[in-house]
Amino acid sequence: MYVWPCAVVLAQYLWFHRRSLPGKAILEIGAGVSLPGILAAKCGAEVILSDSSELPHCLEVCRQSCQMNNLPHLQVVGLTWGHISWDLLALPPQDIILASDVFFEPEDFEDILATIYFLMHKNPKVQLWSTYQVRSADWSLEALLYKWDM
Repeated sequence: MYVWPCAVVLAQYLWFHRRSLPGKAILEIGAGVSLPGILAAKCGAEVILSDSSELPHCLEVCRQSCQMNNLPHLQVVGLTWGHISWDLLALPPQDIILASDVFFEPEDFEDILATIYFLMHKNPKVQLWSTYQVRSADWSLEALLYKWDM
């Protein structure tokens, strides 16, 4: 696993807004190596990192990133997009959801948005901060965002 370019862009955005992060509740979905979430935690946010519960290696990478950055207290949760799980239901309300390059495989887009939609209805004030790379002119998020009323 490695740091995707979109994670760097989102981390730069977080750094630009670092003064607004202390005390914010932040959930990073599809965290992988967790650069944006780690940076947010270093800036004073209360961060929960998540990746697929079906990919324990990804969750272990999140934990290793926390250890390497002296943040062993960060919670790492397995969330599978599109699935309502006990871990998803148990999440506290968030101020910001971070999603760096999660829109990678078009077949996952609707499951990702279903999960985000659930979290937004749990807390209507939550904001989604996302970066993604357009990889094909054949797909667009616009129709799905409209469908999910986002």
